[in-house]
Amino acid sequence: MLCVTRPRPFGGRDAARVNHRGEERGMVDVIRGIEAEQYKDSIPDFGPGDTVRVAVRVVEGERERIQNFEGVVIRRQHGGLNETFLVRRIASHGIGVERNFLLHSPRIDSILVMRRARVRRAALYYLRSRTGRSARLKELRLPIDKVKGAARVAAPAPIDEPDDELEQDGASEE
Repeated sequence: MLCVTRPRPFGGRDAARVNHRGEERGMVDVIRGIEAEQYKDSIPDFGPGDTVRVAVRVVEGERERIQNFEGVVIRRQHGGLNETFLVRRIASHGIGVERNFLLHSPRIDSILVMRRARVRRAALYYLRSRTGRSARLKELRLPIDKVKGAARVAAPAPIDEPDDELEQDGASEE
């Protein structure tokens, strides 16, 4: 096969604009710009072993509703826009159901971290063969301030000025 190269400015390979395959780098920047628009901002910090509730938009005919899927995160894999996580829950009659979710999918309405666990693996495939007490994970208890993505309770607003009626009543009693 004959390899034909197009003439380059300044007589050689322009390293600033062309990669090792001869493709211009400008297209990579365009793709990264399109991907940046698709990222979600409101993703809580969670990992394998955490119990999450994923609210998924489900379309049935012309209706759209939100369906919750709650279970233990088995793994998170890949990265960037294609990042996925696998959630396992026990359905009726002790049957395990696993579901893969795209982290930045528009079909995911919200992700709530219900419980955090201390694990020493990146993928908890061993939970598939376990049931009952042997499938339990060590719960990680953190103060609310330390949990990233947890709702913080706002302190009550301080009272700036007393009511005028109270001041008048207090002055007349003296």
